[in-house]
Amino acid sequence: MNNKLKIGITHGDINGISYEIIIKTLSNPMLLELCIPIIYGSPKVLAFYKKMFDMGNVNVTTIPSASDAHSGKAYIINCCGEDMKIEPGKQSSDSGAIALAALNAASVDLLENKIDALVTAPINKSTIQSDKFHFPGHTEYLEKIAGNQSIMMLTSDNVRVALTTNHTPVNKISSVISKELILSKLKMLYNSLVQDFCITCPRIAVLGLNPHASDNGLLGDEEDRIIKPAINEANSLGITCTGPLSADGFWGSGAYAKYDAILAMYHDQGLSPFKALFQDSGVNFTAGLQFVRTSPAHGTAYDLAGKNAASNHSLLKAIYLAIDVVNNRKMHREITANPLKVEHSNEKREISE
Repeated sequence: MNNKLKIGITHGDINGISYEIIIKTLSNPMLLELCIPIIYGSPKVLAFYKKMFDMGNVNVTTIPSASDAHSGKAYIINCCGEDMKIEPGKQSSDSGAIALAALNAASVDLLENKIDALVTAPINKSTIQSDKFHFPGHTEYLEKIAGNQSIMMLTSDNVRVALTTNHTPVNKISSVISKELILSKLKMLYNSLVQDFCITCPRIAVLGLNPHASDNGLLGDEEDRIIKPAINEANSLGITCTGPLSADGFWGSGAYAKYDAILAMYHDQGLSPFKALFQDSGVNFTAGLQFVRTSPAHGTAYDLAGKNAASNHSLLKAIYLAIDVVNNRKMHREITANPLKVEHSNEKREISE
């Protein structure tokens, strides 16, 4: 019982749907059987939304530190004080500052191994900006505190979409992508599929940049000049990948179901079709970091805030995935520790970055 994982959950933007989906998730009786959930947020805001949604039966204990959390209960750590204004559906700089306070507190505990994984509820990327936060989103912030690059991956059941570029403006994508960047992302994606998802010989589809993957150079040269060389080198390293593939035909034909993962060149190329297919069940996973972080695949949804109309399915799936990845990494470390020395082996190994 005491070996259950401690899963930190940041409350995100308090004026969005975060507390609604957190409360609904905590009301799931199975959750406490699987982990120890610890909210980084505000007991005051939690009480406000519990009353609003008539969910007073959801019990959450306030504690000063994650070290005080034990199996069988849900907890909340006050990161924000008491002076705050709750305005469901409205953007505000105050809600951004409160979201950042919770994120900072959870990140410290994550780095100090006081929690086993981090699940982040949605933030408003605009209102959270300050002299202390100048990142396009959670992913870049976490890369900074981890000290290494990552790869953004959206996953739902057996469909996984990763991005070569994250929040890069469209007019800069062509100048940002390079053979080295794509190869680096393919290595991170391959390693994550092996370690985090226990896929022995993953198959990766690589999408082109231009319409119809350039139609053999008719609509651009990035496919021949950048993407194909990266794919060829990746294959030479033992990473099984195919492409560059035309994105519209790939998604429209259902070919995405034939691969273990897809590497898209830019944000909307991968995430727009993914969210159209898997909005409610999708999970955002930051692969490549030494710690585990997941989040729902949706945003703050101000239009639904305070209406008791938001689905918590994506948040619940994000918690389940965080638990699975922590356990899968542990298993991978155990089965690959102190391997027997052999002269020849075809066994798949971690690809060095």
